[in-house]
Amino acid sequence: MIRVVVIDDEALVRSGFSLILNSVDDISVVGTGTGGEALQVIQAEKPDVLLLDIRMPDVDGLAVLNSIRRISPRPAVAMLTTFDADEYILTAFRLGASGFVLKDTEPRQLADFVRVLAGGGVVLSPKASQSLVQNHPAFASVLDEEAARVELLTDRERDVLVLVAEGLSNTDIGQRLFLGAGTVKDHVSAILAKLGVSSRVQAALAAQRSGLLDRQDRAGGSAGS
Repeated sequence: MIRVVVIDDEALVRSGFSLILNSVDDISVVGTGTGGEALQVIQAEKPDVLLLDIRMPDVDGLAVLNSIRRISPRPAVAMLTTFDADEYILTAFRLGASGFVLKDTEPRQLADFVRVLAGGGVVLSPKASQSLVQNHPAFASVLDEEAARVELLTDRERDVLVLVAEGLSNTDIGQRLFLGAGTVKDHVSAILAKLGVSSRVQAALAAQRSGLLDRQDRAGGSAGS
């Protein structure tokens, strides 16, 4: 059972997400709260996944995200956001968020996102990432530098990066490519180093920006699948 905590200043969002996620067999929302209640709820419930509103009036999501960096075990965190929170999303990436989820995400997709996060994957909304690139030229420039480094990767590292961008965990990538989890972990570490990034989210965005995912789609999927 995947344990989830939802932190949002709007009671309707908290109850709506809880209703959606509790309706599936393998996910349980074990706690909800506002920004001011977040740390207490997280420490008490020890969730696998935290869905965290990026902007709240009392204690915002970025402050919460920064605080839980010291918590062990640390939950996988996806920021709940809208299209007008681009600058907050950039900071959330730097603070170690594993992705972002639009508040109008379809119910079935929301449950899938939670499963991806629990498995160690990343969640990227194509619409929101496109908005980031369009509205923040400096961010797009950084992404382009990282994307250019994709060409430095070996063929196998590109295969792994595609699956990272699809949100797969190391275990799932290993199963797809017939590799041991340790070998996948080594590949991911090499990918982050070659791209000059510090997180799987940044690597996934670089893969998107480089066109690697489009090339894989045209080729009929990643190697080893």
